[in-house]
Amino acid sequence: MLQGDNIMKGNAVVNQVASLSYLIAPMLGGVLYAMLGLKPVMYASVVCFFITALFECFIKLSYQRIQNQGSMLRIVKQDFLSSMRYISKEQTSISKMLLLTAFSRFFVMGITIVGLPFLVRTVLGFNPKYYGAAESALAVATILGSIAAGILAEKLKIHKLSVLLASMGIFIIPAGIVFILPVNAIIKYGVTVVSFCGMQAVISIFSIFAVSLIQQRTPNHLIGKVMAYTSTVTLCVQPIGQIVYGFLFDRFYSAIYFVLIPTGIIVCIVGLSAMSFFKNMERKQQEVSA
Repeated sequence: MLQGDNIMKGNAVVNQVASLSYLIAPMLGGVLYAMLGLKPVMYASVVCFFITALFECFIKLSYQRIQNQGSMLRIVKQDFLSSMRYISKEQTSISKMLLLTAFSRFFVMGITIVGLPFLVRTVLGFNPKYYGAAESALAVATILGSIAAGILAEKLKIHKLSVLLASMGIFIIPAGIVFILPVNAIIKYGVTVVSFCGMQAVISIFSIFAVSLIQQRTPNHLIGKVMAYTSTVTLCVQPIGQIVYGFLFDRFYSAIYFVLIPTGIIVCIVGLSAMSFFKNMERKQQEVSA
């Protein structure tokens, strides 16, 4: 449906809408549930799903009919092999980008989903209101990151993505340092929320650009399969990160900085190490454009 830089802008809009729904839907659902009860909320959900399905009927996409190639298992096998061959041999930059995206999701989602509630509720001992405020701040940061990605779609050079990746680590480090300093809990809470919001905004920008670059380098007949692998890998990595960081936070309960500071340093090193990869990708794109 979109081409070139418009792919990044389109992905940014999709991410903005999804982030807004994550922010507004729980609040709206809670208000409606308190006012009307469960049944009206469920009926409204059914109507919304029906309207969504109706809208999808009007989406027109180009379609190329493929001749029957045998059984369903054979078709699935051929699709898998052809797309894997393309990623691993013809466009190796896609597989590397996929690994970097999965790497960033491993650390960021592990820290935010497991670490934020653990730090706010258990380590700092704040009530659910403070955690709710922190979650809302993260949702706003995600939206702002999506908006920034749309604005920077034509301005941000590919080699700058390594700086984005490294900046995620830079945001993590202060959250660890503050737990070393002799400051009160509210300051630790504020620094932690600001650090996590910065990290969330940056991962939002990086993810949009990474997914868009993968889409730009994939032919139309393979884009669905390649994006399915991208989603599968990232979705599989996230729970692994949550398990690992759940263990680490529990193990270093009294020394949280032993988890956060090394994580930030690792992410910084990987981000800076990826600079040559992004520069090569940018150079190849310029050669193709020329």
